Amino acid sequence: MERFAHTPVLLERCVELVGVGVAAARSLGVAPVVVDGTLGMGGHAEGVLAAFDDVRVIGLDRDTDALDLARARLSAYGDRLTPVHAVDDELDEVLDDLGVDRISSVLLDLGVSSLQLDEDERGFSYARPAPLDMRMDQSQGVTAADILNTYSESDLARVIRDYGEERQARRIARAVVADRAERPWETSAQLAGLLERVVGDGPAKRKRSHPAKRTFQALRIEVNRELDSLSTALPAALARLHRGGTAVVESYQSLEDAIVKRVFAAGSRDQAPPDLPVVPDDLKAWLKPLTRGAETAAPEEIERNPRSASVRLRAVEKIGEAR
Repeated sequence: MERFAHTPVLLERCVELVGVGVAAARSLGVAPVVVDGTLGMGGHAEGVLAAFDDVRVIGLDRDTDALDLARARLSAYGDRLTPVHAVDDELDEVLDDLGVDRISSVLLDLGVSSLQLDEDERGFSYARPAPLDMRMDQSQGVTAADILNTYSESDLARVIRDYGEERQARRIARAVVADRAERPWETSAQLAGLLERVVGDGPAKRKRSHPAKRTFQALRIEVNRELDSLSTALPAALARLHRGGTAVVESYQSLEDAIVKRVFAAGSRDQAPPDLPVVPDDLKAWLKPLTRGAETAAPEEIERNPRSASVRLRAVEKIGEAR
């Protein structure tokens, strides 16, 4: 495990917000259960387990390598940790299988993990040559190479535009299709080279980030169905919280954060017409924001851990049931 440097982002703040749900469970007289929907190498889970000695953590991850590392890292906590090979949008099925009805908090640390970025053979990074894989669960699903070699030009442009927010999506898709007629897509170096050629030159040259960044993000999201998964997982997790439970989400790009913001905002507003003198219970807000907008990492944390620079943390407390 020492091979991988892993620093949980905003750890103390996440533990504090999870603690609101833990305190609510205690006041209700129920055993606190926390779901870490993106267990990774167990950094956040370790913080929660160390802070609250009566908490059980159910940790989900689609990456079997990450699960193995988390099990080793958290072995001292025994059966207080239940690691599960699953995607976060399988939360309902996981909890049903475990016989768990309500949970005290759910923590989602979205995006690609340090483990996945740092392992060259995973193909997540454009900085090092590797096979174009990008699957978080390497036991199933299509790879980034499969997408580049089989998607139509229009579908490639849609993925790169919608998931990478890339203005040059059509140019990139056209070049990908043209190049694959000569040689199949196999490595990250191939793709990074094309993007340097197509996006990195001329007036569209990027000064702040690598020209491959947006397209690599788009492919990763498509390979792992990340936005679809989040759109399913977050409402399911909120439904499973008991009263006073909390949802804590760390996002690292605008598309994820937009989904979180929309779901949280919808539950945090009264649904009654503005001129209604009294809001009926069934139209009242059922979520209460615990953060003012999105919180970010302090400069000191960003200096220690550059990957925290893009984090956006949002959290809510459940004060009623969804209407």
